[in-house]
Amino acid sequence: MSAETPTRQPVAARRTGYAIAVAINVVLLFLLNGRPGWNAVPFLTDGSGVLPWINAALGAAVAVNLIYLFRSTRRVVAAGGLLTTGLGLVVLVRLWQVFPFDFGGDSGWSMAVRALLMLAAVGSVIAIPVQIVALVRPARRG
Repeated sequence: MSAETPTRQPVAARRTGYAIAVAINVVLLFLLNGRPGWNAVPFLTDGSGVLPWINAALGAAVAVNLIYLFRSTRRVVAAGGLLTTGLGLVVLVRLWQVFPFDFGGDSGWSMAVRALLMLAAVGSVIAIPVQIVALVRPARRG
């Protein structure tokens, strides 16, 4: 096998990963929206400006991974990745704007979280064109 030929995981392994992703995202939705939810974390402030977007991103991730369980062609996965990455970028921008974190005092945590948000946003901005290329590129024939 040449270095250029990608190896794909067996279908069962991919489906297991998709099922785990669904479970994790459902648990996150429950934890964020149940009682006491968002307010249970001491360093989080009012999340009303960002929580709907987080819910949308997690809901989309659940839907996309459920679709992957039944159909995980390259183009379907690229389209799902484009959707979830785009929503994730919206969440990152809203987190930056609202910044619902209160770390108490000037501990440097605020700057660290902003740096991580920026790094994640840069990664998302890079990933979006990659997903677009994967979506429109014709399949390679071996």
